[in-house]
Amino acid sequence: MRILIIEDDREQSRILQFQLEKEGIATDLCYDGKDAEIFLDSNAYEIVLLDRMLPNKDGIEILGDMRRKGNMTPVILLTALGETDDRITGLDSGADDYIVKPYEFKELMAHIRCRLRRPVNIESLDQVSYLDITYKSDENTITGPADTYTLSIKEGQLLDLFLHNPEHVIPRRTILARIWGTDCDIEDGNLDNYIYFIRRRLRKIGSSLCIKTFRGVGYGLVSQK
Repeated sequence: MRILIIEDDREQSRILQFQLEKEGIATDLCYDGKDAEIFLDSNAYEIVLLDRMLPNKDGIEILGDMRRKGNMTPVILLTALGETDDRITGLDSGADDYIVKPYEFKELMAHIRCRLRRPVNIESLDQVSYLDITYKSDENTITGPADTYTLSIKEGQLLDLFLHNPEHVIPRRTILARIWGTDCDIEDGNLDNYIYFIRRRLRKIGSSLCIKTFRGVGYGLVSQK
């Protein structure tokens, strides 16, 4: 099982991560509302623990975007906003549960067990398509109007990240963290090389899509038409 914790209090997040992993639950941490989009679009989670108050994009906005995209992963809101109207707003926005801070960890675990007992339809992540290309992660292949090409592991991971965030600029630091890990020692030039390889693959399969460089920021998958 994997849970995503979206919480800007880093110390509290790490304590919660430690407690959950002691229970055998794998976790990802996200501290920023904008970065949450990348995590949610690039990974499958059994549950999302979501704080209401976040920098750049609040929890209610994140929740609304998830549901509009058809992401029905159970969401438990963790917040200090405990008034009745706050609870109603959270639940009406698509939350499955609501816990007011401070809370006991054993209470949170009871809520998590309750959510997991309820069936949920999880969309297959083996295939993702955008405009004229389809990427199959189980085969690590990309198909376009002219051809099908087998990618390397890192090429596939990068392309999958871009396909889940089309027409968006993804910062270099976010790409490095998602593909190589937060403690990666990769040089910037290595990322540029992989971007070059993906551009060649897109041309080979006759796609109208390309990876555009946004200088000083990062890269984005965009249409040339």
